[in-house]
Amino acid sequence: MEEYSARPRSPLEIIIWFIGLVVLGYLTFSGGVLTIAGFGPLLLLYILLSFKVLPEYKRGVLFTLGRYSGIVGPGVVTIIPFVQELKVVDLRIFTIDIPPQEVITKDNVSVQVNGVVFYRVVDPAKAVLKINDYVKATGALAQTVLRDVIGGVTLDELLENREVIADEIRKIVDEKTDEWGIDITEIRLQDIVLPEGMKRAMAVQAEAERERRAIIIKSEGEKIAAQNYKEASEILASSPASLTLRVLQTLNDISKDPSQKFVLVVPIELLEGWMKLRSGKEE
Repeated sequence: MEEYSARPRSPLEIIIWFIGLVVLGYLTFSGGVLTIAGFGPLLLLYILLSFKVLPEYKRGVLFTLGRYSGIVGPGVVTIIPFVQELKVVDLRIFTIDIPPQEVITKDNVSVQVNGVVFYRVVDPAKAVLKINDYVKATGALAQTVLRDVIGGVTLDELLENREVIADEIRKIVDEKTDEWGIDITEIRLQDIVLPEGMKRAMAVQAEAERERRAIIIKSEGEKIAAQNYKEASEILASSPASLTLRVLQTLNDISKDPSQKFVLVVPIELLEGWMKLRSGKEE
């Protein structure tokens, strides 16, 4: 932030202020008690109006007989009453709420968008001399730029790139407010309200997307399982003893079920002999 130092007093201002003080002092104390009673309050008012105290976060724009005389402050500031005027400007960061704006996006979707503008005054002289009400003007400009920028993007871009769009709005507004002595530090898009029909359509789309992903994941799992079954069957086929152990393990798993069942165990050798006999008859 740009720093401003107190503007040094010109000799002419000091002379005019001192002459006014001397004249009022002379009129007050030269005529006795009645004169003191008459001009005393005026002298006190003159002295009180001559001094202003500006905090560190404020600056004063000084006008002498209506003409700009410079920037003064912070600290104790002296002015010439009835000749000079002091307009105080706050240099801290302030916010402006952007009310909900009805905007039609590039793909013809109507949305409501609101936001907030963070700004500060960096040149008090420009803020007073160049614009009548810089707060109102900055808010109106932010609304206009917001509508223009969002109107040039699609709904998907608005939802996915909210921060990028907000920064683009900030750059445009900051560029236009430089001549007013205003610095736009940040612009945030708060709420994006969609029509009810668009919300339902997006919900259906999201549900379909989740189902598609679930089907893909399930099919990939079945593919991996089939590959593992193939490898396991090749291993069991190469070792009859392993196949026998697998059959016994399966019988053990079945026996854990409390329901009634009958299991008929047939030796594998008998089945192999029967298979050979059947194949011989077919030949």
